[in-house]
Amino acid sequence: MSCSLFEFCRLQELKTVRDFLFQNQSKESVEEKNQTAENELSWDTSDWESGWDNGDNKEEESASSTKVEEEPSGHSQPWLQDCVVSLSPCADLLVVAREQKAAFLSAKWRTDDSGREEMTLAVSWSGPLSTEEGESVSSVIAIPLASQKRSSTGRPDWTCIVVGFTSGYVRFYTESGVLLLAQLLHVDPVLRLKCRTYEIPRHPGVTEQHEELSILYPAALVTIDGFSLFQSLRACRNQVARAAAAGSDVVPPPPLAYKKWGLQEMDTIMDHSSAGVMTLCVFDQMKNASILGGFHASVKGSPPAMSQFVTVGSGPYAGFYYAVEGNSQPLLSHVALAVASKLTSALFNAASGWLGWNKNKNEEEAAQKQKPKVEPATPLGIRFGLPDSRRHGESICLSPCNTLAGVTDDFGRVTLLDLAKGVAIRMWKGYRDAQLGWLQVQEERGDREFSPSASLPRRHALFLIIYAPRRGILEVWAMQRGPRVGAFTVGKHCRLLYAGYHLMGVNSVTSQGWQLHTQQVCLLDPTTGALRTINIPFHLALSDKKNERARDMHLLKRLTAVLKSRDMDPDTLEREVKSVLLEIKHPAIKKQALESLLSNRNAPVSCLTNVTSALRDALKHQDADEVEASLLQLCSSQLKLLQLYIDIQQLQSAANAEDCPENDSLQGIEEELSRVGPTLQRYAQLSSKPLVSFAQDSPDTPLSAQAFLAQLECAEDGEVKVNRRSDAEWNQLGNFMFWGCLCGKSPTHKVCDTLQLAGISPQQLLSLLMSVWLQREKEVLQKPVETVRNLHTLLIALSNMDGAVEESWDPQSVSPWWQQVRFTCIQSHNAAAALLAAFVAHRAAKASITSRADSKLQSEWEAVSLELEQWLVCVRQLEDVLVLQTLMLVPSPQGTAGGAVVQCSIKTLLEGGTGGIADSVSKWVFRQNMAPEQLKEILQRKESEDAGDKKEQKVAGDGAEEKENSHEDADSTAELLLAVCQRFPDSLSPDLLFAHCCWEYVVQWNKDPEEGRFLFCAVEHLKVISSPHIQLGISTMMWSTFIVKRFSAAAFLMEKVGKAPKDRLCRRDVGIGDKAMTSFLGCCAQLLQILMEADSAMEEIPAPELSVEEVWSGAEGPASIAELALEQRGVHYPLVQHHWLLASLLHAAMSFSVKVKPLSLFDTKGKNAFFRDLTTIQLMPSGDMDPGLVSLRQEFLLRVLTGWVQAIDDPSCSPSAPASTSLPSDGPKADWWPSLCMDLGALLQVNPDILRRHLVCELYNQGLDLRAEEAILQVEDKDVLGSQLLVLTGQRLSYSLLHNQNQTQAAMELLARLPPTLCTWLKAMDPSELRCPLVSLSKTARLVSRLIEMLPENHAQYTLALHLLEAVDVLSLSTED
Repeated sequence: MSCSLFEFCRLQELKTVRDFLFQNQSKESVEEKNQTAENELSWDTSDWESGWDNGDNKEEESASSTKVEEEPSGHSQPWLQDCVVSLSPCADLLVVAREQKAAFLSAKWRTDDSGREEMTLAVSWSGPLSTEEGESVSSVIAIPLASQKRSSTGRPDWTCIVVGFTSGYVRFYTESGVLLLAQLLHVDPVLRLKCRTYEIPRHPGVTEQHEELSILYPAALVTIDGFSLFQSLRACRNQVARAAAAGSDVVPPPPLAYKKWGLQEMDTIMDHSSAGVMTLCVFDQMKNASILGGFHASVKGSPPAMSQFVTVGSGPYAGFYYAVEGNSQPLLSHVALAVASKLTSALFNAASGWLGWNKNKNEEEAAQKQKPKVEPATPLGIRFGLPDSRRHGESICLSPCNTLAGVTDDFGRVTLLDLAKGVAIRMWKGYRDAQLGWLQVQEERGDREFSPSASLPRRHALFLIIYAPRRGILEVWAMQRGPRVGAFTVGKHCRLLYAGYHLMGVNSVTSQGWQLHTQQVCLLDPTTGALRTINIPFHLALSDKKNERARDMHLLKRLTAVLKSRDMDPDTLEREVKSVLLEIKHPAIKKQALESLLSNRNAPVSCLTNVTSALRDALKHQDADEVEASLLQLCSSQLKLLQLYIDIQQLQSAANAEDCPENDSLQGIEEELSRVGPTLQRYAQLSSKPLVSFAQDSPDTPLSAQAFLAQLECAEDGEVKVNRRSDAEWNQLGNFMFWGCLCGKSPTHKVCDTLQLAGISPQQLLSLLMSVWLQREKEVLQKPVETVRNLHTLLIALSNMDGAVEESWDPQSVSPWWQQVRFTCIQSHNAAAALLAAFVAHRAAKASITSRADSKLQSEWEAVSLELEQWLVCVRQLEDVLVLQTLMLVPSPQGTAGGAVVQCSIKTLLEGGTGGIADSVSKWVFRQNMAPEQLKEILQRKESEDAGDKKEQKVAGDGAEEKENSHEDADSTAELLLAVCQRFPDSLSPDLLFAHCCWEYVVQWNKDPEEGRFLFCAVEHLKVISSPHIQLGISTMMWSTFIVKRFSAAAFLMEKVGKAPKDRLCRRDVGIGDKAMTSFLGCCAQLLQILMEADSAMEEIPAPELSVEEVWSGAEGPASIAELALEQRGVHYPLVQHHWLLASLLHAAMSFSVKVKPLSLFDTKGKNAFFRDLTTIQLMPSGDMDPGLVSLRQEFLLRVLTGWVQAIDDPSCSPSAPASTSLPSDGPKADWWPSLCMDLGALLQVNPDILRRHLVCELYNQGLDLRAEEAILQVEDKDVLGSQLLVLTGQRLSYSLLHNQNQTQAAMELLARLPPTLCTWLKAMDPSELRCPLVSLSKTARLVSRLIEMLPENHAQYTLALHLLEAVDVLSLSTED
């Protein structure tokens, strides 16, 4: 890899720029040409002038270069050499100026004819720049200014054009030619403008350089600080923009602060460079002090910081100046000038009127007075120089590292200066009118891998670029004493553009994360308008040994680029790759390149084979000492694997496959297939749901050679080993090798022979075969008989390989070969494919054992071995797993929770412990949203019917038919569940299954507590468990694990707020909403009720004995829920009842929104006993309770009864169904609330008869007379009830006679005939206390009749009751009339 020139931009309208800049001279040239044609004979001297290579004809050459031809091309003459040209480091702005005119070319993107976008530079502004008479442009630079926005990534905000004039002025312009700032810094012409910007220090010891703009005059040097210049330019640009927007005049900007040095002791200065601030070491400081001050010179404590300036010219040839920082203060000449100009102008204007001076004379003097005053320069003596009286320096170019500089002179030499030492270290001859530039190349990351200093920062290489226009050649030289690493033949009229700076306004903080897109060196060709830059690889700066390694690294990168290209034809790709690979010298890199080729997916197999073979042949022809053995071994092994890949691919494409000769040997397997065939059909139906998958993940995707090579490894002894990296890649490799044989499309024995000859172990081939068989389960079930026959043939062929079944194997022991097949089937989640594989392997193993027994015993006895017994157990287990997995695949109803389908295998069921099977079925029940009653009915059908095998066959037969409606689906699912229970009679006993369902539902409720029906279903499953021992254990675990924490939070919250809390408070403290909390508290009460009933029944019923099926007796894992339940300790019944009491109170308070502090209804002992472990004995309340607490409890229960009566008569809610009155979700309308209140009253020491009387009164108050008459039968104290109902009857009559708006005349007459005592009593009644005052008179008459029956005749109000009866009768008669 070598240097290269590539074009990145092209100039547009270049002829327009030339015509604009040379407009006046073109007219003069035409006139002179006409006159010469008339009067003189013209000599053609172009041939010998161009061949003359001496410096005597420079003036003639420069004069002739100004002429411009009139042809349409117009670019043959070196007109650009007469112009001042500057390119922005960002390559987005080019400035071309001559005399008083300038043209600005800005970057634009355009689409060429082929549709590719390219960057061009087009004229964005052109016009005159000078404002003073007789001045012209002498120097120009374009400085990009960084953006101050945080989102900036390194692109410039705008570009400032700095122009120096022969008058001494320096002016600053925008890209659109708007003048921002102008300042006269010196009266001499500006020779050169140069800029230095911030560079990130590469090493900790490097001094951080500040930004600076330097202006060179013939005897002075002006420096302007970059930071202040940046701020001033931004302010001027903003002010100009505001003035343009407002239409006002521009306010004159403040002056720039600068330093001016008078460069002394040098005859002529042509160019300069500012090397920045430097600090001498102590030795150099002492040396300089001794030279300057003599033996007794004093030395300061610390070396001073100095700015270094290097000038070139004559007398001496190169001069070194050092300005100590702090000696010269910035000059502000414009400040004094502004004040003085105002005073003097005012004074002279007044004096001109007094004295009557001439007007023209006044204007001339005023003009002279207005010329800015120039501050004197601070003298700066030369420290030392390079004296050469005959040599005159022309230009100096500073390197990016500020330590080297290239100098051109009038002798055609290029000198390299070491600025730190002040010496010339190298010189080139024969470069007249040379143009210089520098290029700094950073080491690429890949090059550091082979470097001993890989952990250090990346290195930088420095190259000097020399353009010799006389020879039309561009050269690249490595620094400092390196060879020429590149040379290009270019035009003779080009311009080498080197800025030497980057963006202004950047510092160590703002440059974090920036990527500066700048071009270091560009070559402008005016004949084509092309801008080209130079690309130099870093390795060209290294020594020969390192250079060879770096060259190989670049060849490796080239190979990578070739392999990534997708539009290259195979022949070209093979040719390019082969040439690059053979050109690499280093063995390690060559090996890396070969591995990169073999892993590339774009390269065809023929390319891989030919290139690897060519590389192997090339290595064999080398000397044995030079060839690395590992590389040769790699080539040989990869060629062997590639040949294996091609052989298998050819066998797959074989037209005819082998016929299976072993048709008779599958008779036993076919019987097994016919037995389990219906179940397989049902399984295939349920597992054939469409799935979303990527095309590249399809098993039918052909295996690439690269993937094949990546998985196979060839050892030194010739054995091929398969590396298992991922299951997907493993399955893909097995599919490539064996799927054609399983489908009957490939010759089985030829494939097996090919794989055996390759050296792959039979065990790995068996693993690959089993993986592809299990993976392609759906395709296998489509043609089970054919695929099983092919699998049998393959398995027999692999078993007959050397190293498969050991010759010394005793049939009475377990064979490792068949154990591998069995272990794969045990682990597989594909139940159907694993069962078919077990059938085949069982048959093959039995045949192998029989043949070995016949050869040894020569008898007719059937061989019995441990191997066959294990196969029988495995087949039975796989049949059970198949039926269970078929049940798991039944789709759940839409809208139900449950997640993914549980994948079953023998391994997972055994690792799941004794309850693993029941746990899987319980998860399926939850997904199916099956009601506990429905599950109980199905299990009862199983117990009542004795149809084991017939039932299983019927289930499988039904599954083969099409499902017509949901009823048939439900029957089919129920029969499938029965079939599973038939195969697992012990593991799926009703109590065990109900226990696991209960636990599954409560676990799901704990995940989503807002779903109260999950907890309700858990309680319902708990109810149907017949064993009280399991019931008590499950209830205890549910309470302590999931319930008590949330229950206590609810109790404390209600105690805090004193009423039913709002939804927000419930969610904050309890974690559920108010409605969910009501359902939760009801479930808590039911759970505690079940716990009390189970505790009472435990003594009568013995504990159950749990067992598992014999084939599943090897289960190892966690204990089942039922086993854990049986291990739980007994509970303390009074403590459970105490908590049930609290749960019922909380549920009632939430249901009816009763204001109460529930914990305040208990004394101290009762409060302390709450939320304790139910298995512990706590100190419970005993004896008579405080009457105050009893009164509070009674008031609470009376409010609950009132709330219930109001709820059942609420027309907004439909009455609850009588069949579901036990559901806590029925809320306040449930019919069991009165009986619950009576039970609570008995436990809370509240008189139940008071509650019954209150209930009767509330029912009559609500107008529910029929319910009230039923409740009267339970009241014991009828006298008190009669008195209460007498008042209620009076309120009804008072409403009818006195407060009803529709009063009739008969009613008024009746009121007049009533006894005064009764009338007064009725008037004293308040009917507003009645919630339902509009009651029919017939109901009121029945109520009065009841009163007469309840009240004894000697009762004080008996007479009043008789009067009421008479009044009601008369009122009813008058109403009928």
